[in-house]
Amino acid sequence: MPNAAYELTREFAEEMDKKDPLKGFRDQFFLPQKKGKTAIYFCGNSLGLQPRTVASYLDAELQKWADKGVDGHFEGEVPWVDARKPSKPQLARLLGAAPDEVVAMNGLSVNLHLLLVSFYRPQGKRFKVLCEAGAFPSDQYVLESQVRYHGYQPDEALLEIAPRPGEHLLHTADILETIRHHKEELALVMLPGVQYYTGQCFDMAAISREARLYGIPVGVDLAHAIGNVPLSLHDWEVDFATWCSYKYLNAGPGNVSGIFVHRKHGKDPGIPRFAGWWGHLEEKRFAMEKGFIPMSGADGWLLSNDPVFGLAALQASLDIFEAAGMEKIRAKSELLTGYLEFVIRETIAARDVLEIITPSKPTDRGCQLSLLVHKGGKTLVDTWTKNGLVADWRNPNVVRLAPVPLYNSFQDVYAFGEILSESLKH
Repeated sequence: MPNAAYELTREFAEEMDKKDPLKGFRDQFFLPQKKGKTAIYFCGNSLGLQPRTVASYLDAELQKWADKGVDGHFEGEVPWVDARKPSKPQLARLLGAAPDEVVAMNGLSVNLHLLLVSFYRPQGKRFKVLCEAGAFPSDQYVLESQVRYHGYQPDEALLEIAPRPGEHLLHTADILETIRHHKEELALVMLPGVQYYTGQCFDMAAISREARLYGIPVGVDLAHAIGNVPLSLHDWEVDFATWCSYKYLNAGPGNVSGIFVHRKHGKDPGIPRFAGWWGHLEEKRFAMEKGFIPMSGADGWLLSNDPVFGLAALQASLDIFEAAGMEKIRAKSELLTGYLEFVIRETIAARDVLEIITPSKPTDRGCQLSLLVHKGGKTLVDTWTKNGLVADWRNPNVVRLAPVPLYNSFQDVYAFGEILSESLKH
């Protein structure tokens, strides 16, 4: 729907919600309350809301533990030794991958370290890592420590690409040109799928294609991309990726991460890696013998037993994604985020109070708008919070708004417009 078709009226928002094919999914989540009213929760890019079914999924595992004790590892519909397996095809569909290329495990930073053991292999003059300036601290610290582990200093080994002067976003052409210019020095390209601060979605297909021309591995941090934007990791020939499950995947605070390893690597048992018992060849795992033989695919990077309770919470959310369908989720996301952009621009009019720094083109963003607050700063955002908004403030002067299509509505967006309008009067 083009902006010209949007209307800044309550009636329009109500009509859009009536026509929304996903409107019933809002009722499948617990919605936070503020001062006795349902909050406008635009913070799913930081922590997704709890599905109402999570308790029943966890209770089933708790009851199994109570009834069976250690026998739960090998008995029941899904024995605990197989706890990760139901999520694999569903994660694969969200990632555009094959089930053998994905597995849920560990936390994002742990997974990134493990993957860099395999894919950051500096040799000679090829030792640099291309990453974005202002990456999320998790990625910054992981990369800094990895290059130091290999004997390099971050200032020389981390090639940080920044927006052009006076701009907030990266140009795909600049990323591709940087790869070409430094092709003899790069040992790895490591970028996010969606940049956490600006909400910019990168052209992962073009970046991976360019890097492959020079034999440079490509890794992607999908923390803000999975469950948010369409992904085709296998077809894009991304080498590896990792993500967290507590943002758009709604699996709960600090819950289990996951990895993608392209099949061309997953079928290579000789690729360097840190090994663990749970990644050992499954049919020989309990032989308890020396000599690590990795399972084929992403499972060969497993270290420890599957986190049963965390996977249960993740499964509750994945089943909702399966029922809704990523195609419908994305379609609503584009409409809803477009409406939020429209409401903000119409409300602020010519006032130089704030600036949207997220791309306006739907294919270049997910369901997030980052607002650079020129006047009022956090005081202005605190006013929004007092009036029922839950959003995410990032120093020094950016607030991130994420209208998540599974549980946010067009009326939420309109209500935020009213809060914004009232705050501008003061």
